Amino acid sequence: MRIIIIDDELSLRYTLSEIFKYVGWDPIAYPNGREGIQGFLNHGADIILADYHMPEIDGLETVRLIREQDQQIPILVLTVDERQEIADRFLDAGATDFALKPVKAPDLIARVQLHKRLLDMTKTVQATPKMQYEVFVTKGISETTLSYIERHLTACQQPSTVEEISKELSLAVPTVYRYLTYLVQNGKVRSIPSYQKIGRPKNRYGWI
Repeated sequence: MRIIIIDDELSLRYTLSEIFKYVGWDPIAYPNGREGIQGFLNHGADIILADYHMPEIDGLETVRLIREQDQQIPILVLTVDERQEIADRFLDAGATDFALKPVKAPDLIARVQLHKRLLDMTKTVQATPKMQYEVFVTKGISETTLSYIERHLTACQQPSTVEEISKELSLAVPTVYRYLTYLVQNGKVRSIPSYQKIGRPKNRYGWI
């Protein structure tokens, strides 16, 4: 599996490359968005990891430009910023998921493996009608990921928190929250306040 790494931090490029080589994958690292996009166009890839804060072209613009060229390749954003509004901007631009810094090798490997499986699933099923696919892209929602989350929720006997679902599915918390919000708005999932002994209530989500 070929993985493109786009990050302006040399030490992180080296660390990620060593992690992926250890697993047996083929990493190619670039120091900025411009070189990373050109590398993708020249050599292709199975998955792309892109840093958020970079000079010249930041991660958000990098995601947008890659998505203009390829609507299916998984793009994981590397970031220390867990704010939902930042996640929403990236998902709207076409990001698939997030890998939070500092990077933990087991978590990152599991996340990459997951998105490669989801991409393979997408390629094996019949192509989605163009109009339907465009709706998903504009909402920052991938049909394959949505189906993956839906299957998990229908199999759960008890409502779960965003954090619990995130851990079970190897998806980032901001990604899971975005999809759950979409499902709640469409009447497929219910949000249930769960009152803790200390602090604010934490919502649990269950299939209707």
